[in-house]
Formats: sequence, structure tokens, C-alpha cells
Amino acid sequence: MNHPETSVRFDEAGATITVRPAMQIPTCGEALVTLLEGYGVEYVFGIPGVHTVELYRGLAASSIQHVTPRHEQGAGFMADGYARVTGKPGVCFVITGPGMTNIATAMGQAYADSIPMLVISSVNARRELGSGDGRLHELPSQRDVFAGLAAFSHTLLDAAELPRVLARAFAVFESARPRPVHIEIPLDVIVAPADGMNMAPAVLPARPAASANALAVAVDLLADARRPLILAGGGAVHAAAELRELAERLQAPVALTINAKGLLPCGHPLLIGSTQSLPETRAMVCDADVVLAVGTELGETDYDVVFDQGFVIKGQLIRIDIDAQQLMRNFRADLAITADAQQAMSSLSVRLHERPAPVREPDWGAARVQKVRLAVWASYDAPTRSQKQLIDTIAIALPGVIIAGDSTSPVYAGNFVYDAPVPRCWFNSSTGYGTLGYGLPAAIGAKLAALERPVVCLIGDGGIQFTLPELASAVEARVPVIVLLWNNLGYGEIRKYMAARDITPVGVDIYTPDFLKLAKGFGCEARRVNTRESLAAELQRANSRDVPTVIEVVEADWFAQVPA
Repeated sequence: MNHPETSVRFDEAGATITVRPAMQIPTCGEALVTLLEGYGVEYVFGIPGVHTVELYRGLAASSIQHVTPRHEQGAGFMADGYARVTGKPGVCFVITGPGMTNIATAMGQAYADSIPMLVISSVNARRELGSGDGRLHELPSQRDVFAGLAAFSHTLLDAAELPRVLARAFAVFESARPRPVHIEIPLDVIVAPADGMNMAPAVLPARPAASANALAVAVDLLADARRPLILAGGGAVHAAAELRELAERLQAPVALTINAKGLLPCGHPLLIGSTQSLPETRAMVCDADVVLAVGTELGETDYDVVFDQGFVIKGQLIRIDIDAQQLMRNFRADLAITADAQQAMSSLSVRLHERPAPVREPDWGAARVQKVRLAVWASYDAPTRSQKQLIDTIAIALPGVIIAGDSTSPVYAGNFVYDAPVPRCWFNSSTGYGTLGYGLPAAIGAKLAALERPVVCLIGDGGIQFTLPELASAVEARVPVIVLLWNNLGYGEIRKYMAARDITPVGVDIYTPDFLKLAKGFGCEARRVNTRESLAAELQRANSRDVPTVIEVVEADWFAQVPA
């Protein structure tokens, strides 16, 4: 079948307009949109540019909605927030060169936290790749730059490859450790005809299952344990029911990473919390004779935020992870099982059900958890307790709330003191990569993922200045996210860190603008509060609006009005 010729005419201003015949074969860019629809993609985040407009040719007629951030980093963080709430990949269309370097930080955060993200970018035409001619947006090798931030980075050299490469990407998201995937399409390939292309989504492989032998060994260890304990991470976020059943069958205390909060609901008698960096919880882990670690890296930002290398596992360690390489990192396992967390824990519960009831030490399980939680609470200082009241006020005023946080003081406190009621409703950028500016765009993505639920961005005055213009994106997209701005007049956490190390603070007392005026200028509502009662009232009012609301809390005023 021949590819029909296009024709050119001129508008009244003399600009050229390309006219395509009504029956023209779809281009690769148009086929991409159709394929994404088939995989269930709902949103694309991106800023159109001269090198990506052909990706947009079929977008207006599709079911996919487009959201325009004010910076490509914002696009990546929006995709991240959407993915964390839904479990589905967030998708971005990104321009060659500066667009890709702008989104790199967001890809780094998603890579560190195992978040599915599909970044589709343009790149210079095939004949120009690596030429060094100084073409617009040219990098020596764009793919190589971003290969380290992705599960894989692929240059599409032939339009016919598109279905296969997309299938590889969605196989990563569905069946392996989810991480960003980067697919770059040369300018001449984007407009190439897509005739004969299979437009049906691929049948994706199942997640890996644990071997029968490995399960048998794990069951023996757990059944014989007198003091079993479970460490669960974000890799188990889809397996709340299985984790709860297994923990209750074993009467095993459970510690959760930040990204696993909610896998056991708040108030569950076996829930230790997310306090693995504190002495009381660490002592409990050391006393466990068998530790089952599921879907967790056992990494620094969940187990050693005090950076003293004091988290130790003395008992036998069983590790379950979908990533075989991760099983070999950080802590050596006595039994390493490559498997999906949900499948593995379900199989363990079934096999344990066939065994006699286990014998546990009388002061283990819920009894030990209660003692640890009381000791941990007694160790918190006044600011931490006061900030807990801030977070508790949010949770009470807005049932079902999703809190997307930045790297800011109340978020650091919340990582310790807040127990989420369900998974996927508390996440932030203080784990893994640890960037600033994440909270606002991530909250926008989260709200798009769950329009019926309240979404709060918990962010500091330093962090919000990284991505403040995304307020305009939220107004434009009609996303009524609530921004709770914790204002401590600078980089407060770094200021305290410098002082603790006897370093004269430099560069942390930054100029603080009038955020309420700025918010109103962007088209948002804006208020300032300093008590629990006024905060609760403003949160409820904000939740009834159809525009974003910025609620500012000045740290000194809150601590004065809400003592521990």
C-alpha cells in the first residue's frame, strides 16, 4: 500500500499548513497514542515542543487526557504521583535534549523508589544521531545519558519496532521490578508510516512465583521460629491482605517501610510502625530469631536515617523480592526467594495452615509490639509530637486522604509517627533519591488518579519554591489539590543539621516570599492558620472547592499554639 503524499497550503499570515489526505496511513506517532490507549493509559504529562508535536497528532481524538506542567521535572513528578496511587505507569511526552535533562531528577526519584514511569521522548533524526553537528537539542548520546535512570533506554530505529518495545516496557511495569522506561523516537521515525502494525496490546507475562523447594524451607523456618518478625516494603504494596493473613498466622510483629505504610492498618496489634531507625525497634529486630523481609531493599532511607549503621539482623533472614539482584544487596539472606510478594506470601500462608499451630514466646507478638510502641512514643521530642497533631488533624478532617509529601520537617516526623489506614495514601520524596520540589506536582498526579478523594501536598517553604509554578498547572487542569505549606523561613532541616555538626549555618536562611499573594496570583485560594481547629476548618472548606487551596502554617506559630 502506498503512503499518500501530503500537500501544502498557506494561511492568511503566510505560514505553511500541512494537509494530510483523509485516508492517509497513521504515522508512528499516531500509532503510539493508539497503542497507549490499548494499555489503559489515561493521562499523558508533557510540554509540547517543535520536536514532539508529531507525538500529539493523534492525541486530541483519543481518550487520553493531556496535562501540561510548567517544567518537565513537574511532568515526571506528576507521573510518579499518579503511578503511586494507581499502581499503573505514569506516562510523559518529553522533548529532546533539555526536556530530557529536566525530567532526569524525577526519573531518579522513580528509579530509587521502584515506580513505573514511561518516558517517551523525541531525538534527532537517525542520520543525525551522534553527529556532533550542533543540531537543535542535540546530545552526544541521549539514550546513554538516561540508561542509568531507567530499567532500559531504547532508540526506536524503525516504526515497526514500536509494538514490541512498548510490550517490553509494560512487561517491566507489570511483571518485574517497576522502574522508569525511556523510549526515544527519532524525528524521522515519528512521522514514518505505521502500516501493517499490530495495534493490539501484548499479553504480558505473569509475575515470578516462588519455587516449591524454597517455600518448603521458608515454612520450616517460620513454623519453628519462636520470635518471628516481618519487614515489609513497597514491593509488597499490592499484597495487603496476604501480608495481614501471614502476620496473624505467625503472630509476627511487622515493621513497614515508608512506601509500605498502610499494609497493616493503623491500630493493628502487630504493627510496629516505620521506626526501624530507632533503638527500641532495632532491639526488637535483633531479638527476632527468624526475620522475613518482603519487597524491601533493606536500604538506608528506611532502616538507617540516623546514618550510624546500627540496624542489625541477628536471626535467620528470609528475603522475598521480585528482583533477584536486590536479594544480594545490603543484607545476606539465609534463604533468598525470587518471587512476587503477593504470590509468595499467599503460598506461605496456605502451607503454614497445614502445619500445627506454632509455639511462640509469651512476651512476643502483640505484647512486645505494644511495649516497643510505648517506648518509641516516649522518645519523641516536643516538635515531633506537635507535628503529629498536624498530620492527625489532616487525617481526621479529610477521611480517605492521600498525603503526598516533600522533604520537609512534618514529613520526616510523619514517616515515624503516622500509620496510614490503607496502602498508597502516604508517600514522599524523603526516601531513596531524596529530592526537593516533589510534593506539589506529585500531589497533582495523585489527585488525577483519585479524583473522588482528598489529596494534600505537605511541603516546606524551601521545597515549594522548586516547583511553585505547578500551581498554575493545577488551576489549568482543574485539579483542586490542597497544599499545606509548612513555613520555617528557610531550609530548616539543613539548618539544624549544620548546627548539630557545629557548622555555622550558611545558605539556609533564604528569602521567603509572600506565598499567599503568590498563590492567589496563580488563581488559587490561600489561607494562613496556626491552630488545630482553624486547620481542620480550612481543610474541609478547601476540600469543597474546585480550585487548589494553599494553607500556610508558620512553624513558630504552630509550635506556640499547638504544644506537645
